[in-house]
Amino acid sequence: MSLLRYKADRRTVAYLAVTVGLSIYQWNQDHWNPLLYAWALFMGVTVAVISHNHNHLGMWKSRYANLVTNWVLAMYYGTPTVAWVPTHNQAHHKLNFQEGDSSRGPKGFKGNHLLSVLVYPTLTGMAQMPEIKAYIAQLKRTNRKAYLMAISEFVVFFGMMALLLLLDWKKALIYFVIPQQFSLFMIQVFNYVQHVETGTGTRWNHSRNFVSPLLNALLFNNGYHTVHHWKPGIHWSQTPAVHAEHAHKIHPSLNEKSWWWFMIRTYLLRPFLGAPTLPDYGPVVTPGSPMREERSDDAGFDGTAPAAG
Repeated sequence: MSLLRYKADRRTVAYLAVTVGLSIYQWNQDHWNPLLYAWALFMGVTVAVISHNHNHLGMWKSRYANLVTNWVLAMYYGTPTVAWVPTHNQAHHKLNFQEGDSSRGPKGFKGNHLLSVLVYPTLTGMAQMPEIKAYIAQLKRTNRKAYLMAISEFVVFFGMMALLLLLDWKKALIYFVIPQQFSLFMIQVFNYVQHVETGTGTRWNHSRNFVSPLLNALLFNNGYHTVHHWKPGIHWSQTPAVHAEHAHKIHPSLNEKSWWWFMIRTYLLRPFLGAPTLPDYGPVVTPGSPMREERSDDAGFDGTAPAAG
């Protein structure tokens, strides 16, 4: 474990070991176990979060250990992890749900409702494909080593999936393809609800945070989204402390205590209760400006001066 950058990623390695073990165990069983399958689906969601974290800050000190980890992540996340770079790192973190961000939502609808969130993962995936292709083509022209490493992710992922389908297409569908699609769907839903109906374009109110201790314990502090956009390179274990430091700058309505209650009231109860009036989230900064850089004049919503950054 000395190769790990942070000791906290022992938990990450343990999650991956459990995920791989569950898939192997289920594959070798004669009967489908619904409880184990539900557990495996949840572990697939955690792998999507791990893939996101690993994309921003590789777990290992070794570049090649990080690449092998990418190969493993892809098998449970459902796509080569290099796809994060053009769509997430280079587009989403720069534009942050503003015009030009291929992950911007809603898609296909003007309003935020149940159908909006259900179709968003598929539509945003389609919108991001050209960016991924262009990025791979750019690597081929400018960085041969990075290009070969990226291509290796596609070769390993599609090669392994082809092998599994040849060995037993039914088991491959049940224990890999469906969990992969669930993983991809859920990570896109997370991204959608963390940004929709927020102060898009503002410096501190562009993201919604889910501050439930249980959710963050299970999903590597993925709920602290504002500070992730401000400092995307910090390790996931550090985000609660950074969020606490800057929480006074974030509008209180954007710190949700429960992801489940937010989903229920927004997508099930809202048709009967009516949409709430959104608060004034403050001035919009120049589109595409680096909102992750704190300015000294950023006063918080409680009227206090910001902590030293």
